[in-house]
Amino acid sequence: MIEYHYETDFSLSTEHKYTEWLKNVIQGEDKELDTLSYIFYNDEQLRAINKEYLHHNEYTDIITFNYNSSDSIAGDIFISVERVKENAVKYNTSFEEEIRRVMVHGVLHLMGYDDKAKGDSDIMRRKEEEKINMFHVEQ
Repeated sequence: MIEYHYETDFSLSTEHKYTEWLKNVIQGEDKELDTLSYIFYNDEQLRAINKEYLHHNEYTDIITFNYNSSDSIAGDIFISVERVKENAVKYNTSFEEEIRRVMVHGVLHLMGYDDKAKGDSDIMRRKEEEKINMFHVEQ
């Protein structure tokens, strides 16, 4: 099950398309979906989560909490809509493309991909592109 929670004035216009896409992303990595929750916040709300739980007093676009068991994907993915908008401008892409990138980034973390080291970061970026392209194919 995939749930969406909105704590800002933003909402996905076609939740069902995102749900189908994300299910296909998870299945494509030979994983099973348990429960995945996306919570859309503003910068200050996500910064408060970052400070309280990760002890980082900084802004970020995403925080992922992993509740996986075995090959079953479960977690909460908090996204700052404001930060995604700023990143879209910064990286010269559309907001829609950047929101998909961040959404799939969180899922990739839940599937064991990391982006701390240079080599891992390169793999993560390639996976993001691969999975984002699945969204366009599925529509």
